[in-house]
Amino acid sequence: MYKTRLGSIDVFRALTMYLMVFVNDLDPIPGVPEWIKHVGRNTDGLGFADTIFPAFLFIVGLSIPLALDNRIQKGKPVVVHVLLRGLALLVMGFFHVNLESYAGTVLSKPVWEIGITVAFFAIWLDYPSGFRYKRAVQGAGVLLLVVLALLYKGKEGPLAPHWWGILGLIGWSYLLCAGAYLLARGRFWVLLAFAAFFLAFNIAVHAHLLTGLEGIRPYVWIVGNGSMPALTMAGVVTICWYRTSKNFLPWAALAGAGCIALGFGLRSLGGISKIRDTPSWVLICTAISIWVFAFFTWLIDQKNKASWFAWLKPAGTSTLTCYLVPYLLYSVYLLLHFKFPPPFDAGTGGLIKSLVTAAVVVWITGLLERAKLRLKV
Repeated sequence: MYKTRLGSIDVFRALTMYLMVFVNDLDPIPGVPEWIKHVGRNTDGLGFADTIFPAFLFIVGLSIPLALDNRIQKGKPVVVHVLLRGLALLVMGFFHVNLESYAGTVLSKPVWEIGITVAFFAIWLDYPSGFRYKRAVQGAGVLLLVVLALLYKGKEGPLAPHWWGILGLIGWSYLLCAGAYLLARGRFWVLLAFAAFFLAFNIAVHAHLLTGLEGIRPYVWIVGNGSMPALTMAGVVTICWYRTSKNFLPWAALAGAGCIALGFGLRSLGGISKIRDTPSWVLICTAISIWVFAFFTWLIDQKNKASWFAWLKPAGTSTLTCYLVPYLLYSVYLLLHFKFPPPFDAGTGGLIKSLVTAAVVVWITGLLERAKLRLKV
């Protein structure tokens, strides 16, 4: 029987979540090293921030076999669980992406933002077993979300799925790759075929081989032109290999090197760009994620050094909660008209502020976790 949880994945997830909060907070701050931030749309290059979301998608893939196998072993429904989890991420992503263009007059933006976040907690809270009012609280959350949707007024009109948001992209990738894992039924070559298909689709889009399908693109398409599920399936393939291989580290080193070589070899297809989801970006970030995960399998699973990352643990065990905490924090800042003093709004001071802010978000997440206020989808 396989393990249903690995410390290496928890630490990798926690660190990635911390860094996601950090780079998001740092993004608008001027005067910090450009290599840390996202590169521009028309830039052929890779900033540190451009590697964080791909790593998270890769970790989603690492977690899929562990989570689904655990449910199967316990005799719990799997397909319905996958669909409901994907739907939850799509709904949250849908509201978040519309938050960007919010222009309501009845409720201020921070109030509307707090409202949808509270609704998310009410609907998807990890309620203790036997909690009598679970359905009532969930119903109140749904009602609140409906009311906030009706009160919404955007710069471009009513609520609409402009690009689904980060959580929505994760949701679509999860649905595709969890479905692929279930269809594969443990056959490793089938998982490899799915990973190759998503990457090939991404390559074909950027090589302009699918122009004949442009008519269906607004209705049926693979999220991120195949890039998102390609990154996620890379995680699925990697964890399945890790669970069965006795020589994982050499394989990981070789696989990462192969991805790097192929990534640079395909650089003519749009260069390296996260915003344009190019094949080179997918492959280079896949290599980085494989290498980082391999390092953590050695450090955490073999050398038992998880205690080094104990302060980050809430970001790995209550990851969705950690992702949503900044939406509450920044809204409170706006309502209180709070601004950091000049030394912390640019340059080195701004960099330090973002590092500390990310740590505070993890700390708040830990407090919520201890109070049994964590989301679970």
